[in-house]
Amino acid sequence: MIRLVGPGAAGKTMVGLALAKHLGIPFVDLDEQFTIRVGDISSYLSTNGYQAYAHRNIQVYLDVLRCSSPTAVFALSSGFMTYAVGVHPEYLSAYREVLASPSTVALLPSFDCETCVRETVRRQLGRPFSRSAEREEQVIRSRFTTYSCLPAKKFETAKPIGAVIDEVALFLQPVIGAAPQVPAT
Repeated sequence: MIRLVGPGAAGKTMVGLALAKHLGIPFVDLDEQFTIRVGDISSYLSTNGYQAYAHRNIQVYLDVLRCSSPTAVFALSSGFMTYAVGVHPEYLSAYREVLASPSTVALLPSFDCETCVRETVRRQLGRPFSRSAEREEQVIRSRFTTYSCLPAKKFETAKPIGAVIDEVALFLQPVIGAAPQVPAT
């Protein structure tokens, strides 16, 4: 299982879709799975709060993981690696498994904090469920260090998608072996 982690607007879905196509394997987006199984994320957050969302999101992750192909590309939600340890009974185990996997990849728009903040806010404001620019900036500032310090290979996504896919696929090749490849788009 290839897991993509990173803050909101890091490119997990775009890179995940293109990488899965490039490798000829399935793509799973945790946010999409949450929406299918539970409902609209924004509505759930406003009704139930962030802690309840985090708990439910972990459960969706565990449920989807159990029935997904072991060779899939899996994009985790933006806050997944930042939840409080006790938010779900199985979170710490899931967190450790993600970190221990040699096929976990962290995506950031930039390795420079200020550039990452600017690019994340710009990308997030174009989404229908975005927060205010000030709140998006607070969120990425609070998560930047977490994601940039994860013990996973990191890739910058503020470059052409084909270049990102080539870099990630090259890194993953020894880990996942020779998978069918189609030219990156």
